[in-house]
Amino acid sequence: MCRFIETICIRNGEPERLSWHNARLNRTRREVLNMTTQIDLTNNLNIPAEAKNGLFKCRVTYRETIEKVEFEPYSMRAVHSLRLVNADDINYRYKYADREKLKDLFSQRCDADGVLLVKNGFITDTSYANIVFLKEDKWFTPDTPLLPGTRRACYIKESRIEAIPIQPEMLSEFDEARIINAMISIEESPTIPIENIKW
Repeated sequence: MCRFIETICIRNGEPERLSWHNARLNRTRREVLNMTTQIDLTNNLNIPAEAKNGLFKCRVTYRETIEKVEFEPYSMRAVHSLRLVNADDINYRYKYADREKLKDLFSQRCDADGVLLVKNGFITDTSYANIVFLKEDKWFTPDTPLLPGTRRACYIKESRIEAIPIQPEMLSEFDEARIINAMISIEESPTIPIENIKW
């Protein structure tokens, strides 16, 4: 049976956007595993002393119940270029622990730092983060993500970004791109020049 994960940002010992992770974890358990009981991650995160200072990634592996909670220091990868890659055959609606298909797509990046996935003609995500595009001082994100991330959902609710359909031929309309996920905010993300996104 499939296992699922939640990746939670721990900043100076404090978990970020925990309510969003709780909501996604319990939605996955309900929709995939038919579990109606609720799990509160607050009761499952025993943050170790070494994670009380700095930036740590907490990885929660679960099925019906929490199976494993791991902590590791986090450092951001430099991403300044992306290769557009066809992802018509992938389904990542839920945050599966098995990422082999995403790793296969990442291996197609050639000389780029990462991949930007295109499914059914529309831009979705990179292999590990949602993407946002800047246009006239406003941020936009594809409304066709492979996986709607927690930070993305939070930003949409706060009206910091707007979800719209984005096709590869529209990229020239934007000024720059950045990646966002549980660990990376818009402000912390490296800037990706649009001309560095290529087939």
